Amino acid sequence: MPNAPEKQSWLNHTVLGVGLTSLFSDWSHETATAVLPAFLAAIGAGPVWLGAIEGISDGLSSFAKLASGHFTDRLKRRKPLAVFGYAFTALATASFGFATHAYQVLFGRAVAWLGRGVRSPAKKALLAADVPPDAYGRAFGLERLMDTVGAIAGPLTALWLLEATGHCFRKVFLWTLLPGLIAVACFWLLVRERSTGPKPPRSFLLGLKALPPSFRRLLMAVGIFGAGDFSHSLLILYATRMLTPIHGMARAASIAVGLYTLHNVFSAGSAYLSGWLSDRVPSRKAVLAAGYAVAGVTAILLCTGTPSLWLLALIFVLAGLYVGTEEPLEDSLTAELVLKEQHGMAFGTLAAVNAVGDFASSLLVGSLWSALGVQTAFAASALLFIIGAILILRLR
Repeated sequence: MPNAPEKQSWLNHTVLGVGLTSLFSDWSHETATAVLPAFLAAIGAGPVWLGAIEGISDGLSSFAKLASGHFTDRLKRRKPLAVFGYAFTALATASFGFATHAYQVLFGRAVAWLGRGVRSPAKKALLAADVPPDAYGRAFGLERLMDTVGAIAGPLTALWLLEATGHCFRKVFLWTLLPGLIAVACFWLLVRERSTGPKPPRSFLLGLKALPPSFRRLLMAVGIFGAGDFSHSLLILYATRMLTPIHGMARAASIAVGLYTLHNVFSAGSAYLSGWLSDRVPSRKAVLAAGYAVAGVTAILLCTGTPSLWLLALIFVLAGLYVGTEEPLEDSLTAELVLKEQHGMAFGTLAAVNAVGDFASSLLVGSLWSALGVQTAFAASALLFIIGAILILRLR
């Protein structure tokens, strides 16, 4: 009797390569991001420049993800595009070390984030193509875990380098080239590309219309959830304000940063665990809906305006848990709902919807907080989170 065919392993060269690439790439640009505000102040650029640099770069990255998603589905090979994007980001980030004016930093950051946008849909499509569908959760969860580890290592490395170099910002920026190029090498050497059949030419609009209705309903849920998903830097501000009357401004700020580190640790751990769980339960959408519901609980707790350190720690832990669940599960559901030939367009569109949600939530929560108070701001977030969870559960 012939032997049964061996089951395809999900933890293969591609999954490992994408994970290591995410770790080293995030390590590189998060090191630069950690010292960027202080560097801009040192060259005489104020908060307006920082806002312009971040806003323009994020906008270009979102546009690049959408355009790259369409373009990568038409290519015979996606891997060179992703490698190019990682190399572009590494070189542009290191170029901050030669900047003497804020406009040069703006140009470098914009180019780096364009590269980041170009590579993202191709990377995710290559990952989804080389793992079985019943392992999407674990594969995307591991990628998010390693990405978050890089995000934790980046600021810590920046602090160490500042001390070791006598606060020489330029040496810190040039050092980022090392993990950035290691990321490029990991992707080039480890990630495999599965051959695909001929891809008929299709316009951008036709590509959007060809995405299945179930995926469009997922985008609606993601968009509504995203409209309430405030930047988690607001958590640092929230904790600082709540703790200042008891501990003083300096001590409160230090505690808030410590709580944010705790948040990142739980985000990294939950990224893989939620993906693993979604591969084990009958319905992947239930795990994502649960993550959205945890976000709702987090926002409700934020409405209390608590000065309790223990309750604040719980809030940061819950926030880390839902972020770790949200990102890999949205990618996993996207890969599950859409044909492999359309994965690039699907991942690019998902990224664009998330970017619009990030922009809307920053305006909504920030404006409500300033005008009506913290309770109203986070109550609005909680409502949007719960609606998003309900819509996810109604997906077919």
